[in-house]
Amino acid sequence: MLLLLTLGCSLAALQAHASSKDPETLVIGKISHNPKKHYQYLKPMVKYAVERMHDLGIRKGKIRMARSKKQLADMVRRGEVDWVTETPIAAAYLHEKSGAEVLLRKWKKGVPDYHSVFFSLKQSNINKLEDLRGKVIALEDPASTSAFYLPVNAMLEKGLRLIKLRSIREKPPADRIGFVFAREEINIATLVDKGIVDAGAFSNLDWGKEDHLPSKYRTNFSIFLRTPPIIRAVEMVRQDIDPAIRKRLEEILLHAGNDPHAVSVLHAYQQTKKFDKLSRDQIDSIYNLRHIMDLVDQVL
Repeated sequence: MLLLLTLGCSLAALQAHASSKDPETLVIGKISHNPKKHYQYLKPMVKYAVERMHDLGIRKGKIRMARSKKQLADMVRRGEVDWVTETPIAAAYLHEKSGAEVLLRKWKKGVPDYHSVFFSLKQSNINKLEDLRGKVIALEDPASTSAFYLPVNAMLEKGLRLIKLRSIREKPPADRIGFVFAREEINIATLVDKGIVDAGAFSNLDWGKEDHLPSKYRTNFSIFLRTPPIIRAVEMVRQDIDPAIRKRLEEILLHAGNDPHAVSVLHAYQQTKKFDKLSRDQIDSIYNLRHIMDLVDQVL
């Protein structure tokens, strides 16, 4: 279900257009299975941006949540969403399906990039991906970059065959790797620690977080593979947004890291340290991740 929030701002002369559905409103969108959680970090940021666009005629901000990447792409294509904050995998899809363009890199959780880690119990004798044949790995959910797309892509690149299991008690054929979705990082860690599954995978950032991987579990685990790093997160805009709005949004975000008034806003916005520009090659590398999505989605 879509969640909408309207933020009132002072009246200003209409000089530019944000949302094609409402030229006085700037709309930010996000794929979410937890709208309440994402609302809390999107609200301060869209308010911060809107307050700095009064002279461009932007009076209101809205938040729109989508249940899937397809739904969000449809919103962007129809001009119902102007600005998106997403992972590179989702960004690649949105670019292809809606024409949305990468604006800036987001230093989400304070870092510019991240990677996935595969881990198992130290006594498991799992030392490489091939050792997972006939075993079960726990992943987060089918929308996760670091706990689904990157790990599955790594296994497929090795020529390994995967099968989605109907429950954590089901066993895969001896020549395949079974995978289950645990929904939360702490659930992945718990399943591995209890020996219910043989391995897990999520981001290197989650590896160091006590609420995602308690130290009492971590001491029992060993990392047996790391994937190459990718850009952590990006901000995107719809292709046909008014150039004045696009330019101002870029300026606002680039300045936010040095703005004392933005400290709490950035912290709420997934502990973002700052935003910065990407090179053309870096942007193209994000768009090229689309082939990973196509490949991995086939295992579902």
